[in-house]
Amino acid sequence: MKKKFEIVFWICGIFIVIFLSANILIGIYAPKIIEQQIQQNLKLKASLGKISLSLPFTVNLEKLEIGNLANIKKVSFSPNLAALFFGKIVIHGLTILEPVINLEQSADGKLNLPVTEQKGKPPAIYLTSLNLREGKVIFTDKKISADGFQAVITKLNIKVAKVAFPITSLETNFEMSAQLLGSQGEPFGDIAFSGWLDYLAKDLDAVLEIKGLDVTKFSAYYGNFISNRKLTSARLDVVSAFTARSNALHIATKFNLSNLVYAQAQNEQLNIDLMKNALDLFTDTKGNLRLEFDIDTLLDKPSLSPEKIKGIILKAAMKNLSNQSPQQLIDKVATVIDQYKGLGKELKEIFN
Repeated sequence: MKKKFEIVFWICGIFIVIFLSANILIGIYAPKIIEQQIQQNLKLKASLGKISLSLPFTVNLEKLEIGNLANIKKVSFSPNLAALFFGKIVIHGLTILEPVINLEQSADGKLNLPVTEQKGKPPAIYLTSLNLREGKVIFTDKKISADGFQAVITKLNIKVAKVAFPITSLETNFEMSAQLLGSQGEPFGDIAFSGWLDYLAKDLDAVLEIKGLDVTKFSAYYGNFISNRKLTSARLDVVSAFTARSNALHIATKFNLSNLVYAQAQNEQLNIDLMKNALDLFTDTKGNLRLEFDIDTLLDKPSLSPEKIKGIILKAAMKNLSNQSPQQLIDKVATVIDQYKGLGKELKEIFN
């Protein structure tokens, strides 16, 4: 019994010595090696504050900076050493803490994402789980304006993990949540996306929720599709249910656009909006636009062009129009006619 205890004691002692030695060597030499590899592959200057090992066998990277593209407080993961002998890289428990990503689109439409130069076939990489906490993405679009349209995704949290049982299952659970901020730091919407995916079987069940999104922040992108009159306020709430079986993807969406407020006419003398609101005929008595529509496409190759989405939304709007009472339609059309009659009289008086 005493002999067995001594053997265990020596094995533990040797393991501790090896672990501590490896920790020291990695702490001294690994940061420079990692920095050089990043710079060589991404063509961006990189710096790493610290690298260390923790039990059972976890690699920790702290204060990682990659040019102006990314700044990460901490990255930790546990590599599967046995998989390396088979030419595969299997990573368990990848955790990324407080990453800050700066994305910028230039005036000619190019993103500041680096293009890697791969020589030969890269090794297969398998990720069993991902936990990203308190992330931040700053997007600046100089294609829209010279000063750069800016939106910020903050409080970004992502969890991705393979289902543990049965072991043969390739089903993966995922959760994502984030808050949107304007250029002045004001919150203007929340996003959540969760569900499960089996990509090999092409099966999916997920729900996307958008709450309290101020769509006027994106007026530079949608132009006059929502309204020919300038909107100063518009809240968007969306719930979309994604269901896919054998690659056939169905998306059922409930769309609600509310709190619509329009800018006053620039020419107060006319005292009338010169541009007709494209939504007037489709909104309810409270001025809200509530639509329900379905999209059918493929999971691996979704076809959702802006033109197709516009067509689907307009079709749903027409269906909404047909559900209104005849009197509601008469009143709305009469209002539009009266506006243009008033405009004609005002113009006649001006030019006379």
